[in-house]
Amino acid sequence: MNKLFGVMALSLLSFALMPLTATAAGGEVKLQQANVDLSNNAAIQRGAKYFVNYCMGCHSAQYVRYKLFTEVGLTEDDIEDNLIFTDGKVGGLMKIAMPEDDAARWFGAAAPDLTLTARIKHGGADWIYSYLKGFYTDPSRPLGVNNTVFANVGMPHVLWRLQGIQDPVYKYEVHHEGHTVASFDNEAEAEAYAKERGETYRLERVVDRLELVQPGSMTPLEYDQVARDLATFLTFIAEPMKLERQRIGVWVLLFLIVFTVLAYFMKKEWWKDVH
Repeated sequence: MNKLFGVMALSLLSFALMPLTATAAGGEVKLQQANVDLSNNAAIQRGAKYFVNYCMGCHSAQYVRYKLFTEVGLTEDDIEDNLIFTDGKVGGLMKIAMPEDDAARWFGAAAPDLTLTARIKHGGADWIYSYLKGFYTDPSRPLGVNNTVFANVGMPHVLWRLQGIQDPVYKYEVHHEGHTVASFDNEAEAEAYAKERGETYRLERVVDRLELVQPGSMTPLEYDQVARDLATFLTFIAEPMKLERQRIGVWVLLFLIVFTVLAYFMKKEWWKDVH
């Protein structure tokens, strides 16, 4: 009996740790936690508003129908009045008018559809949230901005009027054989340290933090909520049945536990005479 419960506990623990393992196996970028709540219909509604106003000029969500948002508390009139700015219909898909060929010619590459971003990006909502907060000035880039999460990003910071403008504060790391051996705030000190130890020591400049140098129309806390609402919205459209799937999954696991216990005792009853 103890072995049985040990196996069951190990199985449940493995399921519980799967997301943590995936997170640990990711890249070196440290993501900020979005803490999205998919049961918060108001956050999804606000995220939809920001998406159609700031993102849908270039990015589509062409695998989602506007009618989906009736499931988060919007009426069809609400959707028509606040989310559809073209000749689209409530039952239609969230497509954009910009042809992909033109977008590729104008911008170098067509802006990707964002329907499944929260599922295909490692970190999901945390990646989106960190990305929206990670833009900073970089004169070396064609559009003058870069991003702490998506290095050498090819899109402008479309929410800069809300967030404001951030400048990077750099630190200088000395690497040796794949390990960071020292970190400096001053480039000259870091360079001297690396040269003193030989050619195998490599100097790398990395963004340590971002400083708001020009405030936007929102306070940092207000903009954090915008980023969180967009992350919640994109997580919702990526998998609208997620909450229902999780609810059903709990009952399935409980059923399997009860069934396993009953099957174990039934096996003992059937085989007791054999042993």
